Amino acid sequence: MSDTTCGPTDESSSNCGGSDPETAIDGGRAANDAATDGGAATENTSASSPSCGASDSNGTSSCGSTKSSATDEKVGSTADDFDANPGRLFAVGLGPGQPEGMTQRAKAALLEAEHIVGYTTYIDLIPDDITEAADELYDTPMCGEVSRTEEAVDRALAGNDVAIVGSGDPNVYALGGLALEIIESKGATASALDFEVVPGVPAAQSCAARVGAPLVNDSVSISLSDHLTPMADIESRLHAVAAEGFTIAIYNPWSRKRRENFETACEILSEHRPADTPVGVVHGAGRDDEAVEIVELGELKSLGETDLIDMTTTLLVGNEETYVWDGRMITPRGYESKYDY
Repeated sequence: MSDTTCGPTDESSSNCGGSDPETAIDGGRAANDAATDGGAATENTSASSPSCGASDSNGTSSCGSTKSSATDEKVGSTADDFDANPGRLFAVGLGPGQPEGMTQRAKAALLEAEHIVGYTTYIDLIPDDITEAADELYDTPMCGEVSRTEEAVDRALAGNDVAIVGSGDPNVYALGGLALEIIESKGATASALDFEVVPGVPAAQSCAARVGAPLVNDSVSISLSDHLTPMADIESRLHAVAAEGFTIAIYNPWSRKRRENFETACEILSEHRPADTPVGVVHGAGRDDEAVEIVELGELKSLGETDLIDMTTTLLVGNEETYVWDGRMITPRGYESKYDY
């Protein structure tokens, strides 16, 4: 739901924690690199002293954000630690960022939730009428995806209806899967929490719309964040898809601590595609600092040192048939071979 250097999207320009741990617009748009759970809370809750209801043997709250490092975090409570009847848990995708980009189902789920949990930047994207209707908001700065997600699960196990939010879509480099993994690790079930993934518009689609119609034929998405996926695997996948002629949406292209991944990606793409291949570059789609350019693949690498490329940027790499017309990228679907128009 998903970007940041601890400290992007935003979880966006970081290497410590987000949609991919490090994504900023997706879901697209979140971050994860190392991750101490520094919690910033609002309203009636505290990230350091959760009030969701699970108690340890001393009678103190044991739910949520007590972890110190993302690399050795362990589940702090189990389903058996909660006496209440479980509430519901929604994983909500906010879409590109502006309120009008949210789906009606996302808005409805947020209004149904008593507690809303999320990365601070994402909480700020939610319309005021929704946050004001919630009983409690729980937000943390960059990093802390695991502890934040566990906080949401624990609040639901304690009997509250809870929404955990992210940008883009919960199934695209985001926290939908993590929520299910944590529910399972606690000995609970998704059915008991009536767990629901509420989809949002992913970054690839919202960004593609800004540059025309580049993804109307077969396409793939690849994240350049190597926090959870080894760079060797990312490079292998880039070679495979670039050679096969897919159009490619690239997430998390650059962070302050991870520049060489972008440069390597540019070099791999250039091995398989002509220098004049169109590439859509969309920075901060749906946000106040949105910027959009269409460039040629041969000049993409030089943009790495500019403000246009960061964790809130999505790259849309055309294939051998993609062209630019009237300032728009077009990837033919194949209709021209079947119909006269």
